[in-house]
Amino acid sequence: MLNQDSLAQLKGLKSQMEAEKERTEAVIKGTQARYGFAVLDDGREIFIPPDEMLKAFPDDRVKVCIRPAKDNRVIADIEKLVDSPLADFTGRCVRKGKALFVEPDLPQLRRWLFIPPHARNGVKEGDYVRAGILRHPIRDGKPQAKILSVIGSDDTPGIENAYCMAKYRLPAEWSSASRKDLEKRLAECQPLADERRQDLTDLEFISIDAAKTQDIDDALYAQVAEDGWTLFVAIADPTAYITPDSSLFEDVTARGATVYFHGDILPMLPEELSQETCALSEGVDRPALVCRISVKDDGSLGDFEFCEATIRSRAKLSYFAVDRYLSGQADELMMHASPLEALYQVYRALRANRENHHLVMEDRREYRWLLDDNKRIENIEPYEKLQSQKLVEECMIATNRCAASFLRQREATGPYVVHAGFRADRKEELQHFLELHAPALLEKDPAEVEGYGDIMRGLAAPEHDLPLRGMVNRLLTRAEISDAPGPHMGMALPCYTNCTSPLRKSLDFLVHLQLKRLLRGEPASGTGNASLEQLKERIGNARSATQEAERWLAGRYLERLAAGDNAVFRGRVSHVTSSGFNVRLEETGLEGFVDLRKDPEKFSYDKWTASLTSTTRRFQLDQVVDLAFEGLDRENTYQANFALQAGCGLKPPKAKKPAAEEGEESGEAG
Repeated sequence: MLNQDSLAQLKGLKSQMEAEKERTEAVIKGTQARYGFAVLDDGREIFIPPDEMLKAFPDDRVKVCIRPAKDNRVIADIEKLVDSPLADFTGRCVRKGKALFVEPDLPQLRRWLFIPPHARNGVKEGDYVRAGILRHPIRDGKPQAKILSVIGSDDTPGIENAYCMAKYRLPAEWSSASRKDLEKRLAECQPLADERRQDLTDLEFISIDAAKTQDIDDALYAQVAEDGWTLFVAIADPTAYITPDSSLFEDVTARGATVYFHGDILPMLPEELSQETCALSEGVDRPALVCRISVKDDGSLGDFEFCEATIRSRAKLSYFAVDRYLSGQADELMMHASPLEALYQVYRALRANRENHHLVMEDRREYRWLLDDNKRIENIEPYEKLQSQKLVEECMIATNRCAASFLRQREATGPYVVHAGFRADRKEELQHFLELHAPALLEKDPAEVEGYGDIMRGLAAPEHDLPLRGMVNRLLTRAEISDAPGPHMGMALPCYTNCTSPLRKSLDFLVHLQLKRLLRGEPASGTGNASLEQLKERIGNARSATQEAERWLAGRYLERLAAGDNAVFRGRVSHVTSSGFNVRLEETGLEGFVDLRKDPEKFSYDKWTASLTSTTRRFQLDQVVDLAFEGLDRENTYQANFALQAGCGLKPPKAKKPAAEEGEESGEAG
């Protein structure tokens, strides 16, 4: 038995151990491994051992006990669950023995969750599902899940799109409140009777779009003027039916944009508006926001004005038909010759001016995916952008420029699209890059629109041996949506926004609201930075969904090609990192990654030449490479992985010196 002194010592030791413990709340941070971290409110991150991590999910808020451990480390024990935000998620049903589990498609949750028999909802092994938490693991580390719905299996047509829509929570249905709101607005609104609208139905507007397009959101007309042309761009006006205080407005802004999957579309607006009531369809009067622009002979923009108007499109023309007319291959559009000829001349002037004074995105080969009845890729066809498409593009850019100037002149809170150009933290790298490759451009100021444009045009010049324009991409920022005006360096413009697709893009819709407020003499302070941040998040979320679905579809197509006679793929290096490089396939435009970390040879990365070099091989930006398809990385959103064909990228052999030179170097007589 312990004497009183020993008991007192044990009691003191126990008190000391308790004093060294700290109890507080924390948020669980998961990792790719079995362990995790408790993130305290003061920013500290405390290690959680694997056995303790079994009791919680990532992002759970819990009470933890922080205590000393071996090796002078501190660890956290999970004591109580405070809140668990994990309600439902997507994943795949897997089997182990007779038991069924769901494998969550969550980046920080790498454990299977048991599905008890009564919660299976008809699910089968291999099914893609939406699941919910049936039992939290806080008590014993044994969570359970329930199947909320079965999305489909690998054999379900369009499973790629359907699963990604569910994973990224893209709304496919309209709320009942929005439906009621829509019915009411359609019954009550009479925008054509608004006295503020100018009657422009005498102008011969035409729309130029894809043959199957129904949500026509712009129409064009141009006529010759004394010093150039007058361009009229009519834009559909859904804001005549949707007000910011409506349920429909909330649903529209929550979607962010029409989301285009291959084979499926999630529209931003109800089809009753986008394809019927608001679409600038042929032969019917429609409300529109019209921009009248004076285009000078040299393609510069003169005076402009916006107005609310009523227009009537004379014809819905397809890109293909207009392109045939412009190239002299067909004359079936002669009845529209006057506006088409004027529009073509406007396009050529606008394009030439932008090429000479601003920055124009380099034409890149486009690819058209042809799907079979199961919504799988049957074939991929390359094509070049048509002149008719470029014509419409130039007219839209001109209108967007005018909209940005209109908002800025009246000190409106945007929204604007800004691009800062080179990253502020990469100025020294840019300086060194220009010193190495283009010293003549060092005198240009990259922080000014003109200087930035000069630098980018100089780097794109054909006399350089290296693809300098592509090499500086890693130094650039991304374009952003902002409530304050700023330059768009990527286009070498003092300010820019988007306003020409209000049926398909929430940003354009918001710009319309602002333009109309200003036209009516109302304060244009309807957008704030917080709402724009939400818009950016929604647009980014939709982009992630479509990109993952595209990679999944593309991977299946590559698997089919690799299993056939097309085992060798030719691609071009599109981006170089220290780990390997991205490639874009020449015939299909599909993209993937070559991981050189697994290669027996060691490669050194040179960021100044965008290259990877080993003893025998070298790879650099824009280089053509021959590849073999290795498979899809399902854990990395279906990234396609490629391996190099034997002999690819070998350095040229060193030229052998003449025998006379070898003799001289060795000191031998000739």
